[in-house]
Amino acid sequence: MNLRWWRRTSTCPQILNILLIVAFAGLAGCATTTIQPIPTEAPTGPWEAGQLRDALAQRREKFQSLRALANVDYSGPDGKNGFQEAVLIQRPDRLRLETLSMLGAILVVTVNNKEIIGYHPREGVYVRGQASKANLQKYTQIPLELDEMTALLLGLPPVDAKTPSELNGNSLIFSSSKGKDVVNFESKEAVPTKWQRMDGSGRVELNASFADYIQTPAGLFPSTILMESPQQKKRLEIRYREPELNVSIANDLFSQQKPVNVKEYPIEALGK
Repeated sequence: MNLRWWRRTSTCPQILNILLIVAFAGLAGCATTTIQPIPTEAPTGPWEAGQLRDALAQRREKFQSLRALANVDYSGPDGKNGFQEAVLIQRPDRLRLETLSMLGAILVVTVNNKEIIGYHPREGVYVRGQASKANLQKYTQIPLELDEMTALLLGLPPVDAKTPSELNGNSLIFSSSKGKDVVNFESKEAVPTKWQRMDGSGRVELNASFADYIQTPAGLFPSTILMESPQQKKRLEIRYREPELNVSIANDLFSQQKPVNVKEYPIEALGK
């Protein structure tokens, strides 16, 4: 099968792969409780830089894994679509993604610190490559390292709170030679409400909004994450349903054996 042809004709836009996460064992048997989002109110006063740095650092320590179903809405130059996903994340370097349909899985993506695998059951195609930033971008169209992806999908701005930053209003600005990250805290709780990554010229590469916070045993968690790529004019909204935080997830779920009679391709076959 010609992978370039599949990429043009597939009903699953590639950017969705970052959110398409796998049907996981045991979910159906778990007891679930519907939790209403906590209203987000504006800060009652300006935040202090130390408060925000500490809050970011504590959240990165508290949120380590996620298991949840999600509704995903995508829009971009190639059209609009909606999907149901299942999500398995183990920070910093474990990710399993699956797109669900009425007829079964459309796509299964597994990533660990060694390799990324994409399995397309309907087409009988199995794609494998190193888990590099470049290869992750080929599959997801999202220019993030693996540890940044897993953080962002857990509602954590992909920044290191221990690195130098400046306070501007209710925002922390992290600068580097490659550009800067801006994290906004427009809530009365010390939780991030928006993140922006800018390149060296000041253009926004990616941004994400964190909303509909719910109370969990690990702390406040954003049940809605909206990601946008202004330059590519792509928009992706994830709405988690009944998320389970810091659950134990078997490592073997973050890899896949090639099924019998399935064609294997190197990830380079996907092109740029």
